[in-house]
Amino acid sequence: MSVATGRFEGKLAMVTGAGNGIGAATARRFVAEGARVAAIDLDAAGLAEGLGDLPQDRVLTMAGDCTDIAVLEVFHAAATKEFGPVDILFNNVGQSGRERSAPFHASHEEVWRFVFEVSLFSTMRLSRLVAPAMRERGGRIVNMSSDAAFVGDAGLVDYATAKMGIVGFTRSLARELAPHGVTVNAVAPGAIRTRAHDKMPVEVLDRIKAATPAGFVGEPEDVAGVVCFLASQDARFITGQTLLIDGGRWMI
Repeated sequence: MSVATGRFEGKLAMVTGAGNGIGAATARRFVAEGARVAAIDLDAAGLAEGLGDLPQDRVLTMAGDCTDIAVLEVFHAAATKEFGPVDILFNNVGQSGRERSAPFHASHEEVWRFVFEVSLFSTMRLSRLVAPAMRERGGRIVNMSSDAAFVGDAGLVDYATAKMGIVGFTRSLARELAPHGVTVNAVAPGAIRTRAHDKMPVEVLDRIKAATPAGFVGEPEDVAGVVCFLASQDARFITGQTLLIDGGRWMI
């Protein structure tokens, strides 16, 4: 991992879904590059395991449900009280509902709502909380989409739809905030080695790997590096974009 030490010195980066995988890797990368980090995840034990070794004066963690606006308000208030205004927001939290997935004709609306609440509406709500201060002083928002938004995902129609919603939200908010010095982008990972990935059947993993031109599965750090680039000054002229991080799968 190539780290630009000090690139985010004096910045506050807020990360959701930070208890493991991409969220934890990105939070750690931000700290390594000088940022202070406010991290939230439903899994308190995951936060402790994934971020517990980081300097306590640079990291604020909170266990909470990102679908609850009251929880997000408390999280935002605690982060800004501790570290000041939010400079960077990484809306990473998401949920495919894979354990309750079904063919679309047999799917249930309560699962649709759950997936949309976690994967889309939480992103919109937290972005709305940070937007007023960012309009005054600039900032970076990076959202989490998925390659499922582009290639589709049989059995996970709700998830792929929510993740395409992230693409539209990203483009629209980017247009709205661009005059205020705020960039809004998204990342769309393909096969990344996370807990969810590790729970997939071997035959599914083999099929995904075979469909990836790079020939291997990505690591959370591969996504973290792109998120940090989009959050940096180097990406100041990039906004409204969704970057696929999928080893070339979208080319097929």
